[in-house]
Amino acid sequence: MTAALARPIHLRYAAPSELAAAPLHSSVRLSLDSARGPVGVRGTLRDAALFRDAMATLAALQESDLRYKGRDRTAYLAYLMKQGKKATAAIWEAQKAFLEGALGDAAAGQGDGSSAQRKVSGALDPVLTVHPDEVSIEVFSRDESAYARLAFSSDLFEGREAAHGTAFVDLSPRIVEQIDRLRVYTKVELDAGASRATRDSMPFERSLEVPATWLRGFLQVQSAATLPAVSCELAPIDLYNALFVLRTRKAKKPPRGLRFELVPGKPPRLLLEPWEILLEAHGPPYEGPPRVVRTFGRQRLLALSRLLPHVRSARAELRGPGLPVFWVLDLGRATLTVALTGWTDSSWASAASFDALMPSDEQRGGGARAALDALAGRQLALLRERGPLPLAALAAGAGAGDARAALQLECLRGRVLYDVARRVYRPRELFAEPVDEREIRYSSPREAAAHRLLGAPGAVRPTKVHEIAGEGTEIHGEVADREAHRDFSPRFTMDLEGRVSDAWCSCPAFRRSGLREGPCEHMIALRVAYARERAERDAQRQTAEGRSLIRAETRTYVRREASGAEVVYRVSLDDRVVHLAWGARAAAPRHQRIWFDTDGEARDAYFKRLDALTSSGFVDADASSA
Repeated sequence: MTAALARPIHLRYAAPSELAAAPLHSSVRLSLDSARGPVGVRGTLRDAALFRDAMATLAALQESDLRYKGRDRTAYLAYLMKQGKKATAAIWEAQKAFLEGALGDAAAGQGDGSSAQRKVSGALDPVLTVHPDEVSIEVFSRDESAYARLAFSSDLFEGREAAHGTAFVDLSPRIVEQIDRLRVYTKVELDAGASRATRDSMPFERSLEVPATWLRGFLQVQSAATLPAVSCELAPIDLYNALFVLRTRKAKKPPRGLRFELVPGKPPRLLLEPWEILLEAHGPPYEGPPRVVRTFGRQRLLALSRLLPHVRSARAELRGPGLPVFWVLDLGRATLTVALTGWTDSSWASAASFDALMPSDEQRGGGARAALDALAGRQLALLRERGPLPLAALAAGAGAGDARAALQLECLRGRVLYDVARRVYRPRELFAEPVDEREIRYSSPREAAAHRLLGAPGAVRPTKVHEIAGEGTEIHGEVADREAHRDFSPRFTMDLEGRVSDAWCSCPAFRRSGLREGPCEHMIALRVAYARERAERDAQRQTAEGRSLIRAETRTYVRREASGAEVVYRVSLDDRVVHLAWGARAAAPRHQRIWFDTDGEARDAYFKRLDALTSSGFVDADASSA
């Protein structure tokens, strides 16, 4: 099934959000969508400074857009026209239309008090949910790279009055600017509700065309939150040190990652690439298996700078390769959860990363799908009745795997939210009607065609994987397209940050337009097949039967010495040859090749070497990479 282009949304606000200020009293009035019924919260803020800074940070994350922006050359084109040069009015108008369509503010005119109905294409308004124990606001950035959930505890409010439910909130740039100038030394009241219309208020409506890719990313990021994670605690000074390095330096070459070194019984270590700056954390010792995890999207952490005075502790939750990294900031009476991805749009990188989040073929077919839907319905009813619950309480009578899959499905439908900060599930109705997960399964017709190719056994297979030192990985593949009655040979190179730096395919679509229209379905299919094969190979390595099937593999192990220097040990298996390379990072390594009479002897020697490195305190750097 191909993806829908957009989802029409109609919002009705009784009045624009506003800040009413008096010499000794201020009132922040947030307007909610009146179509969602009586939802709201009212009370006096006990910490107005926390509310101000947290809302400003949330708005900055929502408006963040790190996509490439071309220069506005309309003024220069107008100058050329006046000089009689070859810059026609058609070129000028085309330039303006392109800039308005590609870089225009999707929320233009929002909250200006106009009663006229608008129809724009862009991101949804923030989602406000009133829970029995807190009030949360969710946003998703315009470039689909950052998700944030700000939760205000009930302790923040004095004389709290609430009506539970979910609604969209008018958080226009005008009200954000007013909140930024809020006088926190006076009494401040928050009044968020749907029916605040007065005689002087000007109701307005908005008709949105929410892109399917944006909605897909918003729901899949929350679905990714349900997956198991490796977490580590950081002190506020650790976050400050990392932000200071990012603010005072600019990386001019890859990799541009933030690397976590997690050794059991020791505080986490943070390394900022490519400078290899080591930051010793001051949080509690890490408890869990040894890991070295490289994460991307670190530049977006600078948006959290304003909250540093309020941070009591920070927690980083690291999931699988390519999945978002969740940061949880404990602000006392509030909690900010931020999910950061390593890309600035939902391109084919996310097609491979989020593939595991969608229901599998077995779960989508026949009785398995009906059983999964029934379990999801029971879990949703239990959440509506009893409120926030952990997975253990929701998995009663069912396996943990089935319970998690059912809850993932409800997250994709927009009816359940996973609270990463408290590790509980919460009911949250994004829309009056649930989202059909089949509509957001594929972000484009080409991705749907790629999964059609993947559905045929043996149609997509990686043929060659080359590790290019200092550059990345080159993947070659063969795709048998039965509808086209042809075989195609896609290939691409992933750099050290997981981005595609070079790609080629023998199909007509690539020969016609290259990558200007995005990757072809054969490239996407190869990317997903490579990710699945790698995940399957990692699972097979845990068993003796799986190890016996491995004929070629490369693993990297690292160890931090007492002096702070990092020793890197790279072991490769290639049929009957074991290749070793070791030495300090950023230094010329030493090499050794060992030949064996049979591939079985080489494989045994390869895994013995890996076990010896593990017993010597080395950590497998390829075991987990978010």
